[in-house]
Amino acid sequence: MPRTIQHIDAIARRKQRDALFVTFFDDPNRERSPFHWEVHPARAAIIEWLDAHGYVWEPCGEVASETVMRSYRGSIYIDVPFDSDNASYRALEAFLEYPDGSLRMPHMRFLVIDLEYAQENAHHDEPGFWDRWAEDF
Repeated sequence: MPRTIQHIDAIARRKQRDALFVTFFDDPNRERSPFHWEVHPARAAIIEWLDAHGYVWEPCGEVASETVMRSYRGSIYIDVPFDSDNASYRALEAFLEYPDGSLRMPHMRFLVIDLEYAQENAHHDEPGFWDRWAEDF
């Protein structure tokens, strides 16, 4: 069933805070074949961990752009404040990163979009914006 997936910058504006998300990409050394986020091992492991530890998450698109169209690549927003004083954030960070900040799993990125940057696309939230954009596409 079709559903709407919000871009990470729209989520940051909705939450009125910086927003954490994880993106996924294909192994560049693998034989050329289509990227299938549905079976991405790191994505499956992260979702399993998030669910087992009671984290709220949702699929998200990457930062919205009026000049680039991307298909959904399996990115997920994780509903935890980007705050090193927050125990849930520290646990998430420890799961995803080694103490030196390198990632524990291949072919993924653990990112944050800050609210100030997300606000640059606030005009996207105006009613009918994307419908008008699509008419001119």
